[in-house]
Amino acid sequence: MSTYVYGFVHDDGSLDEMELSGVGEDAPPVRFVRAHGIAAAVSDAPQGLRAKRRDLAAHQEVLQRLARNHGVLPMRFGAVSEDDDTVAAELGRFADHYSTLLDRLEDRVEFNVKASHVEEAALRTVLGEDEGLRSRNEALRKAGGGTPAERMAFGEQVAQALEELKQRDSGAVVEPLAEHAERTAQGPLVDGCLANVSFLVHRDRAEEFLDEAERLRREFDTYMEVRVNGPLPPYSFVTSPQ
Repeated sequence: MSTYVYGFVHDDGSLDEMELSGVGEDAPPVRFVRAHGIAAAVSDAPQGLRAKRRDLAAHQEVLQRLARNHGVLPMRFGAVSEDDDTVAAELGRFADHYSTLLDRLEDRVEFNVKASHVEEAALRTVLGEDEGLRSRNEALRKAGGGTPAERMAFGEQVAQALEELKQRDSGAVVEPLAEHAERTAQGPLVDGCLANVSFLVHRDRAEEFLDEAERLRREFDTYMEVRVNGPLPPYSFVTSPQ
């Protein structure tokens, strides 16, 4: 049977005292594959694994419980190896890399922050700040909307102004939060978002990071939505040994 991999931790005796349940309908027990001072949290991989809410939650719960007392290198949901021996060989081959990375991520968590404009408020902002756009908008209104070409040209100008506003406001969100983090990682582009960034934060600074995020939410309340997800295992800061 294939082996499902949750993540890596430094090997120590406390791991044997943990009772963890893994992904799959039968919630198989989590065990540890050990090599060169590193332990991989694994379980039997269920057949036909899908990203169901139950299994996503089980994957996350294993990592969260490990992270309470250990630095952890989390795997994304769905990481499957051929068998335990293959996992052990991976640990042995790249033990130095994983050990160094575990030390670096000890007591660190990840917060993901997504920010997006409230569309109507952003439009009011660009029209309020750009006298030329405001004048053209008023002229089109008086002309009953103008010609198709005029409307298209105006729409392109507004889109450009909104994009510039996104760039400006991205910094207004990311820069204050980055002061409370050790590293940042840009996430994939998300439609409608002006920022999708993950922050690596020491546990001792997690509260101040969240306080800063709350301050930003209040400051931009009617203009921008700021959403924080975390604390999470530091997925975005695990690097491949290759």
